[in-house]
Order: sequence, then C-alpha cells, then structure tokens
Amino acid sequence: MDYPAACQQSPSEVTFADMREQGVRGLLIYCADYRCSHSVALNGDRWPDDAWLSDIEPRFICAACGHRGADVRPDFNWIKKPVKMMGYRVL
Repeated sequence: MDYPAACQQSPSEVTFADMREQGVRGLLIYCADYRCSHSVALNGDRWPDDAWLSDIEPRFICAACGHRGADVRPDFNWIKKPVKMMGYRVL
C-alpha cells in the first residue's frame, strides 16, 4: 500500500493535521520500555491539529509496567475492528 507523503515522514515529524488530511484519525501507542511491549489503540480526535505526535509521547504512562513515555504512531487501519490479543486494549 502506498501511503501519502505526509504520513511517510518519521512519526515525530507528523502533526495531527497531517494525519487528518490523509483520513487517519487513530493512534497506536506503544510502551517505550522495550521489555514491556504493551500497546493500545486510541482515537486522536482529542488533540488539536497543530500538535505533533512527539508532543504527546511523554504524557503517557504504561498501565502494565508504569513506565513513563511512549512511541506514538498513526494507525492506518483505525477503521477496522481491533483484534483482541494479550496486551492490546481499545479505550
């Protein structure tokens, strides 16, 4: 699948406006602790257009291990029904 140029940037360079222009509204949040690997899918509508994905990364605290910080990525499959598996929750 070819993704638009705005979404091919590294995630730290992407704003919510860039995502929304491409029709992407979902976020994938991964715990920044590589030993944990907890993840969650969220709707990104609560953040303003001018916010960068990297701006919100330090605001997350992992519910599984308590680590502060996360890797935030656009969820290109945000419309699809999530697959239930260990470590994956939809809020």
